Amino acid sequence: MNVVSPVAKLTAKDFATDQEVRWCPGCGDYAILKAMQRTLAEIGARRENTVFVSGIGCAARFPYYMATYGFHTIHGRAPAFATGIKLANPGLDVWVISGDGDALSIGGNHLLHVLRRNVNLQLLMFNNEIYGLTKGQYSPTSRAGTRSPSTPWGSIENPVCAVALALGAGARFVARSVDSLQKHLPEVLKRAHAHNGTSFVEIFQNCIVFNNEVFADFTAKEIADDAEIFVEHGKRLIFGKNRNRGLRIKPGALALEAVTIGENGVTEADILVHEETNRALAGMLAGMERPAMPIALGVLYCDPTPSYEDGVRDHFEEAKKLGAGKDLNKLLRRGHTWTVSG
Repeated sequence: MNVVSPVAKLTAKDFATDQEVRWCPGCGDYAILKAMQRTLAEIGARRENTVFVSGIGCAARFPYYMATYGFHTIHGRAPAFATGIKLANPGLDVWVISGDGDALSIGGNHLLHVLRRNVNLQLLMFNNEIYGLTKGQYSPTSRAGTRSPSTPWGSIENPVCAVALALGAGARFVARSVDSLQKHLPEVLKRAHAHNGTSFVEIFQNCIVFNNEVFADFTAKEIADDAEIFVEHGKRLIFGKNRNRGLRIKPGALALEAVTIGENGVTEADILVHEETNRALAGMLAGMERPAMPIALGVLYCDPTPSYEDGVRDHFEEAKKLGAGKDLNKLLRRGHTWTVSG
């Protein structure tokens, strides 16, 4: 008689490899790696069913440090590889790891198409507003005025807002977190994993060598409560150290404004309730910038639709029904055909 043993529950350590983690001491990638290993253990992931796909950059070393399947691919093309993996074996759990340069510069076109196609995978973009691996050149998310080896007089370009771009590309799940938020980040990763379709998560990540504390204007402990707002579906958009600040639609304008509850007649009832299926609201949250407004963290937008591979599977089934019992040779030669002679 065969005895079926229960599958052992894996821990975070079970997802760690024996490879030496080769990021700079103090790099935010360490925190993201820890959060990911915790997340996989908590959602009951299986190593043999999990795949990490990366492009080029510091973030792209991620697959080496996860005891799962992994592909370290080429610059900007990780979404294309991941799409092929998912279509070949839809049962696999596919995570794409990319940096802001890898995803938004050379990989911008691939990012656009994986988002609009809605392939069922999780795409994590580590944003440190700089090219770290190639020694500190400015990236598509670098702020105007950023001085770097490639912009010694300061960047004159307008930076890309990653979550706004994702929304514009048709992404059905868009979220944000920070590398150091070790309670918040795993919860965002769990939500991303539960979503059917492409989940885009921007993770603000500190590059301690080439762009240290670039996000200190909202992550520094002494100001974070007043500079960050954690959005939750169905809850009012309230923030602040004293929980007395909030967001409302600015009177006479289609825009958000930050107000203080109890001042100028503002009550809690005036504060907006976050509706994560509202794309217009998500766009306004994505566009908020310091210092006038807080930075929105959490699930900005989530409105599921059937995934790309769901549609491909349906087409396969339809084709099999239409082709059942038919002669392949006749099918190939139907319609307009011609003969090449001579």
